[in-house]
Amino acid sequence: QVQLVESGGGLVQPGGSLRLSCAASGSIFSIYAMGWYRQAPGKQRELVAAITSGGSTNYADSVKGRFTISRDNAKNTVSLQMNSLKPEDTAVYYCKADQVVTPSHRGYDYWGQGTQVTVSS
Repeated sequence: QVQLVESGGGLVQPGGSLRLSCAASGSIFSIYAMGWYRQAPGKQRELVAAITSGGSTNYADSVKGRFTISRDNAKNTVSLQMNSLKPEDTAVYYCKADQVVTPSHRGYDYWGQGTQVTVSS
């Protein structure tokens, strides 16, 4: 069974920084891509940033230049450094692992439970 556990959310003032971390546990051979999504109240879940096992990254236009995603393939972890935070960044942030290969199956996607990020003065 694969589990994703996020940490690092919280309350921060506008212009501040937070770092989110996510660790995937279980019998994992490989993960193609890991990423962060967010969902604000009344809105659809949206991609924030993603990174492949080869290091290719993809960012939402709204966070380019402010957020940086990084990954440790050996540890199956992914982090999101968020700088210059804005009130509109307030949301529940979810970690996702795409195309996970385990001893029993391949190609499944997994989600974390979510961590709240609130940007407010």
